[in-house]
Amino acid sequence: MRKITGWVHFLINTAVLFVAADSYALSRLRGLPGWGIALCALLFAVILIVPSLPNRGLKSRRLRICADGCELLRLFLANAVLAAGYHVYEFTQNPIGFYQLPFGENVKFWIWDILLLVLVEAVVFWDGILRIYMSSSQLGVRWRVLGIVCGWIPIVNLFVLAFLIRTAAAEVKTENDKLLLNESRKSEQICKTKYPLLMVHGVFFRDFRYLNYWGRIPEQLTENGASVYYGNQQSAASVEECGRELAGRIEQIVSETGCGKVNIIAHSKGGLDSRYAIAMCGASQYVASLTTINTPHRGCEFADYLLGKIPEKQQKMVADAYNTALEKLGDQSPDFISAVTDLTASACKARNETVKDADGVFYQSIGSKLNQAMSGRFPLNFTYRLVQYFDGKNDGLVGEESFPWGESYRFLVNEEKRGISHGDMIDLNRENLSGFDVREFYVQLVADLKNKGF
Repeated sequence: MRKITGWVHFLINTAVLFVAADSYALSRLRGLPGWGIALCALLFAVILIVPSLPNRGLKSRRLRICADGCELLRLFLANAVLAAGYHVYEFTQNPIGFYQLPFGENVKFWIWDILLLVLVEAVVFWDGILRIYMSSSQLGVRWRVLGIVCGWIPIVNLFVLAFLIRTAAAEVKTENDKLLLNESRKSEQICKTKYPLLMVHGVFFRDFRYLNYWGRIPEQLTENGASVYYGNQQSAASVEECGRELAGRIEQIVSETGCGKVNIIAHSKGGLDSRYAIAMCGASQYVASLTTINTPHRGCEFADYLLGKIPEKQQKMVADAYNTALEKLGDQSPDFISAVTDLTASACKARNETVKDADGVFYQSIGSKLNQAMSGRFPLNFTYRLVQYFDGKNDGLVGEESFPWGESYRFLVNEEKRGISHGDMIDLNRENLSGFDVREFYVQLVADLKNKGF
């Protein structure tokens, strides 16, 4: 019923906008009374202020603004097509009479007609586009820029605008459905595990306060009852160094909260760091479970290749530049070369001989893959082929055979064109992927830990 009402409302708005925008159409009204024009102007103003139904069931102001923007842009497109078709029809029916209008000089009225149409269309368009540009998170910088550039290219601009509307409208539906879902299960607290979560980042990233490594995932987990902490280990150091830092962090959390243990969810190299902390640094007594996400447990053959082919001088230049930058961002003793070396297949093979799973800790692992090279965001679209050559099917950085570890292993496959990349698994780009809801995946992952008693 709501969908039918929405369509009726849209058609009425389109008709009102068409009449308000087109002097030629106004001139066909009976006698063109002044109150008729005033009414059209008033209705037009209402359309701009309240472009869509006030009760759409949307749960946030941002989504309502975005939905209103989509409605205005649809009205813009519909009215542009309607006005063009109407004028073409009138002209083909009576080419001479088309310009013989009831009042004023024909040329002046024709100019007024065009100016009014352009003005009204421009107001509706900019009202709509500003709303979605200011409220949508899924458009991203690239499509916002493309929208501005292609806006000046006839025909192309219509296709780009249609894409912007479709993307923003899909975001409204997806985000509102998620809010409704969380609201419906709020009392269940399905992510309220016995032990808090410790989320451990991978290599070359840090846990920043305003730039979350895990994207929108932690917010979704806390919405469903989880207590979330972060590893805070260095962005680039050896597995041993990061493992010691993590062990200290775990003891700190247990000491300050009295929680007894933690459930670790670790991504990429963070999984290797966590295994070392548990097995070699005495943290096993404080860890209930370890879930590794796209972790190279058996290393990356392509990393061995790169370190063997790139001259030592060039390696040192890159390492020095990175270490200097990361010291300024908070790393105490970053070591780029050690971090990369510990990701090689040879280093992981040697480490696996000594770093054994601890008794009493539940280990599980998860992996994913891209479906084609160009599916991933830069630089994963560049590295995919290289990794594929050495390690086979991969997520852009890690080969499929390197993921499995522990009692349980899940390999995630997305049948869509893109697949699921190394970055997608931590919501790196804050992007809603077709066929894979990364936020709900983590909610169910943590809910499963709760059901297991962790």
